[in-house]
Amino acid sequence: MASALRVLGIDPGLTRCGVGVVDVARDRSASLVHVGVVRSATDLPIEQRLATIAAGIRGVLRSHNPDVVAVERVFAQQNRNTVMGTAQASGIALLVAAEYGLPAATHTPSEVKAAITGYGAADKLQVQTMVARVLRLDALPQPADAADALALALCHAWRRGPAAPDAAASLTPAQRAWADAERAAARR
Repeated sequence: MASALRVLGIDPGLTRCGVGVVDVARDRSASLVHVGVVRSATDLPIEQRLATIAAGIRGVLRSHNPDVVAVERVFAQQNRNTVMGTAQASGIALLVAAEYGLPAATHTPSEVKAAITGYGAADKLQVQTMVARVLRLDALPQPADAADALALALCHAWRRGPAAPDAAASLTPAQRAWADAERAAARR
């Protein structure tokens, strides 16, 4: 893929941290490089769980050399323990990106859903289905944490700027909707 941007998407979680690496060309076409989940055992002390997450992310960075890291922005949840674990894992992801000298960005779940499906309140299955379509996968990426990481990476790459002028014909409906929204926002 000529002049592709390689993005590591991270769906932070303390028990399951989704990681996905994609190459996205200037025409917004994308290909899968890596997808997985870094897991930490719930019976470990918090510092060991965070170290496990950091080691897993470092391994992906060493193996796949992304240009940028995109992390899901923590949002308010009813379960304080869940939001705390997510925030801690998010901080680890951002720290590790900085250790490797990589730029990092955060994106909200609704921003990612809108970029991938054209609808900010899409459900997990809709996101997985669109990620599979965009990346031309034979099956839906599993588990949902891994699919979310890929969606984050795609969202970030598509937001980096306008597609090449001759690329409009190859965009998916969600990509066209995103490009239209970017153009409308630029006029304001």
